[in-house]
Order: sequence, then C-alpha cells, then structure tokens
Amino acid sequence: MTEAAQPFRVLPRLTDDNRHFWTGGADGELRVLRCQTCRYWIHPPVAVCANCLGRDLAPEVTSGRGTVATFTINHQPWYPGLDPPYVIAMVELEDQPSTRLTTNIVGCGVDDVYIGMPVRAVFEQYDDVWIPFFAPEAAT
Repeated sequence: MTEAAQPFRVLPRLTDDNRHFWTGGADGELRVLRCQTCRYWIHPPVAVCANCLGRDLAPEVTSGRGTVATFTINHQPWYPGLDPPYVIAMVELEDQPSTRLTTNIVGCGVDDVYIGMPVRAVFEQYDDVWIPFFAPEAAT
C-alpha cells in the first residue's frame, strides 16, 4: 500500500521494551516477548513473566497465525482518512491462545469476519514501525 493511500494511524513511541514488536514486520515476523524459563508468551511487553515471575524475557518469532476471539465493527469516523466501517478484533495467537492482540482485520469485507475465523499476521509500514494487522488465513 502506498503511503498516500494509507489511512491515518496513531503511531507508537518505540522503546527498547517494544521495538521488537513494532519493527518485526520489516522481516515479515510477528515478534512477542517470551519467558526463557517457562516459555510463556507475554504481550503487551512487561518486565516480569506473569506465569512464573521470571525476568529472563526475550523477543521470539511467533507463527503469526491466530483466531478471531471477538470483534466489533466500528462505524464512527474517529480520524480523517481512517474511514469506517472497519473491524477491531481480539486475536488469540495460535502459539498460546491466552495471548491476545487487539488489532484490525483486513483483506476481507466487514461482514465476512466471524468468531473462530483463522487469520494470519500481515504488516503495514508507517515511518519506522510495521503495524501488525490480521487477514483471513485463506487470503494470505
């Protein structure tokens, strides 16, 4: 997608704690923190594993696959250039379903999205970040 055609997005501030997540898309990878002690996936990034309280955390590449756990269709025009309707969804990662990302579903009509829909991460670059969205598995 060309920059001129991209809708407006509020971009995150990159830090040492989140850079792996927001730049992994440059390599087509969805990177999430993982506890090196108990192997629990952690998102959003925090300093301590919620599962074992370990502090040995490192970014790892996920499969990039997931399932739509729930969603809503937004009809409110919040920002100029981000025209509704669009889907806001919670996606459970296949790697660990308790790890969920709030994201947009792209690559299909809003009426085609359903709970349980298999999806795969896709990325759009904005400046120095690659925002992870999810598209239907069949569309990727």
